[in-house]
Amino acid sequence: MKIMLVEDDEGLAGEISSFLTKWGYDTDIAKRYDDILQDFAECKPHLVLMDINLPYYDGFYWCRQIRQISAVPILYISSRNDDKDKIMAMAQGGDDYVEKPFRLDLLRAKIEAMLRRTYEYKVKEQLLIKPGLCFEPVSHILVYEGKEVELTRSERRILARLTECRPDVVTREDLMMELWNTDEYVSDGTLTTVISRLRAKVKAACGEDIVGTKKGQGYFIV
Repeated sequence: MKIMLVEDDEGLAGEISSFLTKWGYDTDIAKRYDDILQDFAECKPHLVLMDINLPYYDGFYWCRQIRQISAVPILYISSRNDDKDKIMAMAQGGDDYVEKPFRLDLLRAKIEAMLRRTYEYKVKEQLLIKPGLCFEPVSHILVYEGKEVELTRSERRILARLTECRPDVVTREDLMMELWNTDEYVSDGTLTTVISRLRAKVKAACGEDIVGTKKGQGYFIV
């Protein structure tokens, strides 16, 4: 799921973005505070995190603008704690409100609840890798647009490890440890072969390569 973050405090925006990325969300921080609507149109998010105090126009204004073209859920994140502001936020089309400072775990819980309500998206059962491409961590099944992508046990283990550590790089040594838990003979060449097969199968299914290489370190989900 893609989340657009409209927060002009660069430190807080970076902290929220890093946290959500580790939980498998694709985050996009707004850059043009004089034209948030243009950023929104380019991002095409599934959810918007909206601050109220912003340069040029406030969050209430941009919420109204977004509501004219989209019903995407909007979650306000603001230091304003007056009930009038909360009422105004909802009146302008917002779906929920979190007061600053807040715990990141609370923010994630709010986001997951809103996504479940809006998209019937099972956050704990599926991890969205790319639009239409989901991985089920428990069953290790990869699905593209409702159809399972056939993978070997080794390919499933590698993908599970990569998605678990996303967006961090997983070393070749760690991935070989995963393969040692299968019945296959494992060598450095075996890992290269498994990664190559996995890439080919996923690209054939969705047209994209989801496994990136960090030279001299390992692999990661792009």
